Amino acid sequence: MTAFKYFQPTEIIHGPGCLKEIVDLTRRYGKRCLLVTTSSSRGLQPRYARVKNLLTEAGIKVAHFDQVQPNPTTDNITAGAAMARKHDAEVVIGMGGGSSMDSAKAIAVEATHEGTSWDYLYYKDTQPTEKTLPVVAISTTSGTASQVTQVAVVTNTKDRDKSAIYHPMIFPKACLVDPELMLTVPAHITACTGFDAFCHSFESTLHPNASRYTDMLAFRAIELIAETLPNLLDDLSNLEYRAKMAFADTLAGLCIANAGVTLPHGVGMAISGMYPTVAHGEALAIMYPACSRFTYESAVPQFATLGRILRPELEKASDDEAAHRSCEAIDTLIDRVGMRMTLKDANMPAEQIPALAKQSLVLPDYKGNPRVANEDEMLALIKQAYYGV
Repeated sequence: MTAFKYFQPTEIIHGPGCLKEIVDLTRRYGKRCLLVTTSSSRGLQPRYARVKNLLTEAGIKVAHFDQVQPNPTTDNITAGAAMARKHDAEVVIGMGGGSSMDSAKAIAVEATHEGTSWDYLYYKDTQPTEKTLPVVAISTTSGTASQVTQVAVVTNTKDRDKSAIYHPMIFPKACLVDPELMLTVPAHITACTGFDAFCHSFESTLHPNASRYTDMLAFRAIELIAETLPNLLDDLSNLEYRAKMAFADTLAGLCIANAGVTLPHGVGMAISGMYPTVAHGEALAIMYPACSRFTYESAVPQFATLGRILRPELEKASDDEAAHRSCEAIDTLIDRVGMRMTLKDANMPAEQIPALAKQSLVLPDYKGNPRVANEDEMLALIKQAYYGV
C-alpha cells in the first residue's frame, strides 16, 4: 500500500432539499452575513430570495452583493469587500457557480486584510491569515467544485492575467450541495461545468500528488460523468441526473484539493485571463484534444483506465492501445456534450498565438503534467488548439 495524505476541512451537506440548513450553518459563524451572487441568473433569483428570507426570519442580518461576473475581477472583489466591511459581516455566503463561490472566498480575505485580493495570490510572500472571514458555500452548478477547495480564482483585467489565491484559510467551513438548485441551469452551462468536473477528476490522477485514495474518487467521478452528462443534456430537469452530477463534481473537488490539476487547466486559465468571454469549460474543451495526445504516452496506466471507462470495448485491449484510443474517446465525449471548439472559433486573433503560449507558461500547473511542455512544445499546442487537431 502506498502512503498518502488527505485533508478536507469542509463540512459537506449533500442532497435534495438541504438548502434549508443554511440558517443553522450560518448561525455557527455569526449573525451578520454577506451573501455573494451574480445578478443575471433569473432562474436563481427566487433561490436568492429564499436564502435571504430564511436568514432574515432567523434574525440574521443580510447584505447582498450581487455584482459577481463570470471570471470575477479584482474590481468585483474590492466592491464586495467594501460592502462586507460596511455591513460588519461576520460570515460570507457564496451562492452560485465557481465565480460566486470563488468571489466569496476572495472577499473574505480582502475584507479583513490590507491591500487587495491580488496581494494574496499563491506565489506571493503575504498570505491569508486567521482573520479571514468564514465562508459557507452553496453550489448551484456541477463543475467548479469550489465548495470543497482552497482556491479562489481572480482575473486582473488590467494585466490580462488570471491567477488564484490558494490557501487552507479559504476552504469553506461548510457547503450545501442541493441538486434541486441546479434544475434551471441552461444546457451550455451544464455542459461547461460538467466537462470541468471531468477535467478535475482526470487531471488529479495525472498529478504528482495523486494517491490511491484520490484516484478512487476521481475514476468514480469520471464513471458518473460519462454515463450521466450526455443524458442530462437531453433531460435538464431530471433530478436524478442532477444529483449524480452534483456528487461527481464534489468528488472531483475533493481530488483537486489534495492532488491538483495539470497542463490543460493551466493553459485554460491563461485563455480566459486573456479572453474573459471564453468560459472556463470552453477553454478546457479547446485544449483537451491537443493536450491528451501530447500527454498519453507519458501516463499510459491513467489514460488506459480512462479509455476503458469511456469505451468499455477496450476492456481486453492492451494498456498501450487503450491509452492511445482514449484520446479519441475524449474527443467523442466533447462532441456528445456539444463542446467541440477551437481558439479560432473563440475569435482569438491568430497573431496572439505566441502571446498565449508565453502566458500559458506562467501558472505552474503545466509542471505537474506527466510530460512537461517546453516553450516550443507549448507554442505547438496552442497552434493545434487554434486550428484544430
